[in-house]
Amino acid sequence: MRRLAACLLLLSSAFAQGDRPPALRDVGIDQRLNEQAPLDLPFRDETGKLVRLQDYFGHKPVILALVYYQCPMLCTLVLNGLVRAMRTVPFSAGDQFNIVTVSFDPRETPELAAAKKRTYLERYNRPEAEKGWHFLTGDESSVQQLARAVGFRYAFDRATDQWAHATAIMVLTPEGKLARYFYGVEYPARDLRLALVEASRSQIGTPTDQVLLFCFHYDPATGKYGLAIMNVIRAIGVTTALALGVFMLVMFRRERGASG
Repeated sequence: MRRLAACLLLLSSAFAQGDRPPALRDVGIDQRLNEQAPLDLPFRDETGKLVRLQDYFGHKPVILALVYYQCPMLCTLVLNGLVRAMRTVPFSAGDQFNIVTVSFDPRETPELAAAKKRTYLERYNRPEAEKGWHFLTGDESSVQQLARAVGFRYAFDRATDQWAHATAIMVLTPEGKLARYFYGVEYPARDLRLALVEASRSQIGTPTDQVLLFCFHYDPATGKYGLAIMNVIRAIGVTTALALGVFMLVMFRRERGASG
C-alpha cells in the first residue's frame, strides 16, 4: 500500500504540472452532478440475462462502480474499499440501496462477472445483498455511453493490454440522477452513509442522520463531507437562546411563587 500511495503521489504531482504520460492524457473523472444517467442502456447481468440499468433504479439509491474484472490492481482496490465501507454502514445492499458494478471492458463476460460477485458477496457477508449487488458486462456502445454520462474517462493501453483509468464510485438517486462522487480507493463510512441518506431524500436513515446532514456538507472538489461551521454556529445559537428562554421562564415562575 505504501508503494501504491507513493505512485499515486508522483502521478498527482505530474498531473498538476500538466505532464501526464501519453496513456493517461485522456483519463480522468468529470463530475456530472444532478445529471441523468441513461437508464435505458442494455447490459448482461452475471447470469448472462439481458437487463437494462433501469431494472435497478426506481425505489432506492444506487452506488455505481465502473471497473473491469481482470484489472490487476486498482479495480480490486476500489471494490475492496467499497465493501469495507459498506460493512460499517448500517444500511444493507438489497434493502435500503442497490449497488451496480459495471465492467468497462467490452471483452469481459458474464462468467467473469459471476465470479467477481461470488467473491464480494462472501466478503460483504450480508445475505440480502444477493438481490442488491449486481455485476454487469456490456458491449462497447453501452459501456461508452454510460461512461460519458457519468464523466468516467478511460483509455486502452495496447502496450500493456490494460486499461488506464481513474478511481471513484458514484451515488445516484432512485431516479438515476448523479448525486455524489467519492474518489480514490477508500470511502469513509460516514460519508457514504450520508450520501445514501441524501440521495434517498431522507427515505432511509434515522433522526441522527438528519442532524449529521445539517452539520456536514458535501464538497464536490474533494468528494468528501466537511463540517458546515455556519450551520453548527446557528444550531448552537438556537440552542443557547432556547436554554436562556427556559431559564428565564423558570426564574420568573419562582419569583411569582415566592411573592404569592
